[in-house]
Amino acid sequence: MILSPDSLPALIEQLSSSKGGGRESAEKEAFELFISLLDEGKIRAAEEVGGRWVVHEWVKKGILLGFRIGVLKEIAETGPFSFFDKNTYPLKTMELANNVRIVPGGTAVRRGSYLAPGVIMMPPSYVNVGAYVDEGTMIDSHALVGSCAQVGKKTHISAAAQIGGVLEPVNALPVIIEDEVLVGGNCGIYEGTIVKKRAVIAAGVLLTASTPVYDCVNGTILRKSGSGSLIIPENAVVVAGSRSLRTEFAGMHGLSVYTPLIVKYRDSKTDARTALEDALR
Repeated sequence: MILSPDSLPALIEQLSSSKGGGRESAEKEAFELFISLLDEGKIRAAEEVGGRWVVHEWVKKGILLGFRIGVLKEIAETGPFSFFDKNTYPLKTMELANNVRIVPGGTAVRRGSYLAPGVIMMPPSYVNVGAYVDEGTMIDSHALVGSCAQVGKKTHISAAAQIGGVLEPVNALPVIIEDEVLVGGNCGIYEGTIVKKRAVIAAGVLLTASTPVYDCVNGTILRKSGSGSLIIPENAVVVAGSRSLRTEFAGMHGLSVYTPLIVKYRDSKTDARTALEDALR
């Protein structure tokens, strides 16, 4: 079978719906081309088209195909530690020519993820299959970039931050972090949330599809709309806050719930506090 990148989407769709049935060689050949393109950043699980983010469902189906045809294998053994995973998803092979800094100390980058030149990874951190991390971004210690998450240029994912991943359903948008965003320490961003350019997500903020975000500057409440995503606007500075509950019981006990708040929009003071030194890169 002669494959080309142009024919790959239709073939992946076909193989995903066939559930095997004697087509093992075709599946393996298609998957090898697919995973090499994903690994090189030539195809993506999601990308911005005409100002809006679009999911490429066939790419997610290709990743799931890899799990289906893969077999459990002992990846490595060092002392008392053993590792077992599908043979289709070993760790990503990196070279000096990739111009990516991966500092020693337990970091893992899975095959089928893309790290652009200038990315810095501090130990230990993890990037899962299908994730895309663009130029000059720093992934700090104990941070996670989940499956199919998309991270823009010159963004800082701070220590212990979690960028959630999603493979199923295949039409679900992954988490999108656009260019020059600061995601503070111990943040969690999940369920297809989109963080627009130059936003600042302060330490400890949690964002999910069901999280209302109170914009104290504009006097509005941001919510996920229908089948869309929760969208954090450009330049927004989001901090962890709370709001009181108005039931009688809550009033008696002084109860409140967690709520993220937009307290300002980015200015020169914010830029000075959040700047990543070029020397780090």
